[in-house]
Amino acid sequence: MIDQFPVIIVLSPMFGALLVGLFGARNHSVCFPVAIGALTISLIGAVVTAKRVFTTGPVDYFLGGWDAGKIVEGVEIPLGFGIQLRVDHLNALLLVVIAIAVLLVSIFAIRRQSEQDTEKTHYFYALFLMLSTGLFGMTITADAFNLFVLVEVSSLTSYGLIAMGSSPRGTHAAFNYVIMGTVGASFYLLGVGYLYMKTGTLNMIAIHDILHMNNEVGNAIFDSRSITVAFILILIGMWIKMAFFPLHGWLPNAYSYCPSSTSCVLAPLMTKVSVYVMIRMMVTVFGLDWVFQHFDWSNVVVWLAVIAILAGSAFALAQNQLKKMLCYLIVAEVGYMVGGAWVADSGRWGLTGSLYHILADALMTLCLFLTAGILTRRAGVKNLTDLDGMFKKMPLTMTGFIVGALGMIGVPPTCGFFSKFYLIRGGIDSGHWEFVVALLISSLVNAVLFFRIFEIAFFGKKPAEGHGHHHDEDDTAADAIVPTEPGLRSLAPLWITAALIVALGLMNGSVVEFIRQTPGLILESPVKAN
Repeated sequence: MIDQFPVIIVLSPMFGALLVGLFGARNHSVCFPVAIGALTISLIGAVVTAKRVFTTGPVDYFLGGWDAGKIVEGVEIPLGFGIQLRVDHLNALLLVVIAIAVLLVSIFAIRRQSEQDTEKTHYFYALFLMLSTGLFGMTITADAFNLFVLVEVSSLTSYGLIAMGSSPRGTHAAFNYVIMGTVGASFYLLGVGYLYMKTGTLNMIAIHDILHMNNEVGNAIFDSRSITVAFILILIGMWIKMAFFPLHGWLPNAYSYCPSSTSCVLAPLMTKVSVYVMIRMMVTVFGLDWVFQHFDWSNVVVWLAVIAILAGSAFALAQNQLKKMLCYLIVAEVGYMVGGAWVADSGRWGLTGSLYHILADALMTLCLFLTAGILTRRAGVKNLTDLDGMFKKMPLTMTGFIVGALGMIGVPPTCGFFSKFYLIRGGIDSGHWEFVVALLISSLVNAVLFFRIFEIAFFGKKPAEGHGHHHDEDDTAADAIVPTEPGLRSLAPLWITAALIVALGLMNGSVVEFIRQTPGLILESPVKAN
């Protein structure tokens, strides 16, 4: 049974979505237990598999029994003949974080969706579970084309979840997301096509072996322009998917105007998993030696990341809407992770920091959007000024918000402090001081943003005359609701997430040591920045 856990992680929510589709329309009460059960199984599978990786090393699973090296009718099956799932030090912890996040959001948000719009309940459950399937699959697959399929599964369900709200702006934002998402997926698929043309396989490990084997014997494939074009196309495709500035235009409206139940799962996970895919391509498919020596773009990409960090922070500083501000912080955080992945420091501390920050930022963003969802529902909060005196009205909710905010600022012992420490260390070791300065400036901007919220929420700050509240027809007016603390079903996911933010920070040494055991992550020969 344990050997089957890698595929069970992906199949459990997929079959859960099937059950919801078959029985949920007739009886909505079956949707919630099916979703909780399916996601709990995935969480158990992710934890058990991660433990196996910790004790015995990478875990490979070949679908359909097409194991590499297996003899079938006298013929040995080559690597890459079938679809392979792989859990290693690069993705084991991310699988656990995804499983925790979707389970917590299902407890927090799915019931709310059923209360809001009963006739759409089973559609929401089915889309939510299929989104979870796509996220798990993107993380665990070792097949480049299978990754494209799972990216589209995640994207298509995201479009539906964003458009499911009652706001016309949400529908328009979903349409923009469809256009940009389709462009990004097309770039990625074209890149995979070039790789398949030159190597004859879609298995990530097999592609890497073919490229580097041919390089050793002097074959021209390793230096082929087709390989370079493939990498550029895949890179741009994933930059669009992760909303890397200036390709971020779809994200702020998509995550701001969708239902809170949708933003709570999309904001923490979609961009982070896309960053992981970029790193997976760099490490497993092309190899870091090729990326930083043959494909000498590291300085350019780091400067693009610097611009992304500063632009995202500046746009966040200019916002008055709570969700919109958080969305622009996501844009800045993507710049953190991309920049860290591309600083060519000899110790790979920047890339280590990026991988750690994927985990940290997923939890911190989840904490903040859970709080935003509670405040929107229980207090009608839309703008920052709507938080007037909220610490006295909803102290339990705002306590969770404080932990997430301090993590985003980078205050110890939260995981946000340690992820920024490793990113800054990578920038210093590589000589990319512009990246270090951008990180420090962004942290200061985060401090200004969140301490402004603390001031309003704790001391109270009435909106200035002439700057009254504006609410869309689909929004709830802040003064029409008496703020009250939510029930345990809403507070428990928030508190658990806040506790995990601190726990991940306290365990940063073990987590980083685990990440750095990824094969190919540490370069044998130092690479100096130009």
